Amino acid sequence: MKIFLTVAVLALIAWGAPATAQSYPAKSIRIIVPYPPGGGTDLAARLIAQKLTESLGKPVLVENRAGANGNIGTDAMAKAAADGYTLGMATPGPVTAGKSLYPNLPYDPERDLAPVILVNASPNVLAVHPSIPARTVKELITLAKSGKLHIAASTIASVQHLLAEMLNHATGVRMEVITYKGGAQAATDVAGGQVEALWSVLPAALPFIQSGRLRTLAVASDRRTRLLPQVPTMGEAGWPAVVGTAWNGVVLPAGTPKTIVDTLATEIGRGLNAVDVKERFTASGMEAIGGTPEEFGAFLKAETAKWAKVIKAANIRVE
Repeated sequence: MKIFLTVAVLALIAWGAPATAQSYPAKSIRIIVPYPPGGGTDLAARLIAQKLTESLGKPVLVENRAGANGNIGTDAMAKAAADGYTLGMATPGPVTAGKSLYPNLPYDPERDLAPVILVNASPNVLAVHPSIPARTVKELITLAKSGKLHIAASTIASVQHLLAEMLNHATGVRMEVITYKGGAQAATDVAGGQVEALWSVLPAALPFIQSGRLRTLAVASDRRTRLLPQVPTMGEAGWPAVVGTAWNGVVLPAGTPKTIVDTLATEIGRGLNAVDVKERFTASGMEAIGGTPEEFGAFLKAETAKWAKVIKAANIRVE
């Protein structure tokens, strides 16, 4: 009798596992954005939420949990139930650089987060105020060697901040890095002439570039961007190692069933291929990417290793 009951229980468990996956989702889903509304990450999350609501047939809501350069929201997604009903927007700072920057980070990105899909990417640009007599990166470096220059970047420990330190290390110059509370404020100050140079994600700088209030010297990507086809890459400018893109991805709490991870990757990927989503991203200076959870996981590992080297070389620490 005991053997019969054991077999029956095991059969029910085996039957229940696929049934649970097949019934997903049974309720509304939330996407945690670790930044305030209105930015590029928030835009990506809301487009994904719209497409998932349509394809899954359940409401997908966006929850903004800003603070501590993205660490508060990322910690919330890492500690959420691993049931597929809490997704999170992943960005470089809290997911690939944070472990090397913060000695008391309350989560481990590699251990506590499950990669789902790389959503989009946007190049970072090196720009100067038009009054600065530099039209190439080499000319900017020459100016930096002959006198003190300042370079603005988004929040501390952002990709833009790390690119500034990477450029300093690669060229042997020392441009003082000024960090802000956001990329828009940094771009505004350089466009207004308060700071000489700027590392910025393209969407934040593009309006100033188009109006002639900023002069772009290079893009920190492997290839030129379609929005600024005349602007060379950092590789073409002479520093191929100075590469870093801004990107958004989707993650889940570690331990989420693989069937749910794959379902969400498939549905989000389908949404990223929609014409209206691609057009919205392009208009904002971003490119839809997509791919598998495994590909996104490999990307995260490579990015984490790269920024760890930069942070160690520049001796960047955030308390």
